[in-house]
Amino acid sequence: MSLIKSISGIRGTIGGKPGDGLSPIDIVKFTYAYCATLPSRKAKEEGRSRYKVVVGRDARMSGEMVENLVVGTLISCGVDVIKAGLASTPTTEMAVILSGADGGIIITASHNPKQWNALKLLNSKGEFLTAAEGKEILDLAEKEDFDFAAVEDLGSVSEHDFTDEHLDAVLSLEAVDVPAVKAAGFKVVVDAINSVGAVIMPKLLERLGVECITLNSEVTGNFSHNPEPLPKNLAELSEKVREEKADLGISVDPDVDRLAFICEDGEPFVEEYTLVSIAEYLFARAEEKAAREGVSLEEATSPYKPVSVSNLSSSRALRDVTERHGGRYMASAVGEVNVTTLMHKEKALIGGEGNGGVIYPAIHSGRDAMVGTALFLSDLAHRKLKVSELKKTYPEYHIAKNRIELSDSALIDKILEAMKNEYADEDINDIDGVKISFEQKRSWVHLRRSNTEPIIRIYSEAPTAAEAEKLAADVIAIADRIIGS
Repeated sequence: MSLIKSISGIRGTIGGKPGDGLSPIDIVKFTYAYCATLPSRKAKEEGRSRYKVVVGRDARMSGEMVENLVVGTLISCGVDVIKAGLASTPTTEMAVILSGADGGIIITASHNPKQWNALKLLNSKGEFLTAAEGKEILDLAEKEDFDFAAVEDLGSVSEHDFTDEHLDAVLSLEAVDVPAVKAAGFKVVVDAINSVGAVIMPKLLERLGVECITLNSEVTGNFSHNPEPLPKNLAELSEKVREEKADLGISVDPDVDRLAFICEDGEPFVEEYTLVSIAEYLFARAEEKAAREGVSLEEATSPYKPVSVSNLSSSRALRDVTERHGGRYMASAVGEVNVTTLMHKEKALIGGEGNGGVIYPAIHSGRDAMVGTALFLSDLAHRKLKVSELKKTYPEYHIAKNRIELSDSALIDKILEAMKNEYADEDINDIDGVKISFEQKRSWVHLRRSNTEPIIRIYSEAPTAAEAEKLAADVIAIADRIIGS
């Protein structure tokens, strides 16, 4: 069994002993700690006697059980609860904003298999908690010093489905061209992975005038395949796209914050390029607006800046398309909260992660597959290209993913320091492990420690797959020398 506590939330396998998995006792104590720390994150609004928290969940088989425990604990802490029911992660994030709540708890293990579930914790802006806020909750939970509300002070429960309001916000975005998408007459196949994507994605596509064929549409949480939207898991979707002669295949993960596309020929668009394609569309629009109105690019993107943000392990292609249109690219440490923090600081136009996560602050600061889909289809409608043709317009890169398994975690720092010395003449970023960039070769390699195991993860990217693998092999050889010394 597994229980992992990090800035991404509290996640674990269902069953087993407390502390070894996500047991009912663990769910209660972490939910209690979230409630107990609400005052440190936000003062109660004037005239409101109790805090208000939104709870939403994906369709995992354990979801209803976890939801009951979370809601019961919140009530027992004197917190009013708005149950959003079956809702995507971005819908729950939006629900916090739309309802004026003081926070939110999302019950989802994202792309993890069905045995897993998790508590993802939100602040009053519908954003993930910072590392410091998360640590406060973890520390308090470990103390198990509970003090629940008296009966007259118990919280209340109401229910509200925010799906349509979320879609209203998506479709009202200036960059989403609903008439153009409707006129294009697209035919799309969606793999909804037997989760909440089957609820929200067909609704979105219907409102966009898109013919939608849905695979794995039963909302059971019994995932038909590995739920991570990687090419190796999307064979059924690729085949259906070819069979139906569809314009596009869309894959989402169980909580619908990640987005991956399949080209009309059944070949992967590659999830790294989801964010790249959206950024290209937005920066091209801004550049055209600047030329048309005779203003600067910064004026054209106002109130945002012509800046894109992704984490250090995401494709260089985002930087390339940003700079192609006169924008500026910034890299953050890995983790959605780190990306959004940097986006806020830089007032970035667009950001996200190479795992198919698109963050568009014009609507909210969270990964949102609905936003990504609507923007991508708008671009496709304007460009009048096949998806495979569109992909060819972006810089071509290949990412390799490797790892070094160690018997002693103490070796990690030694290896990372050795890399900095070995490549001292190159561009080095050490805000999150060590990333070495080779500008002339348009390539990079990134070494990151695992938070849970004595492992160094190695991500490398280059214009060809062979070059990316060679970069990884080179740093692994250096690490092997250190391990053997």
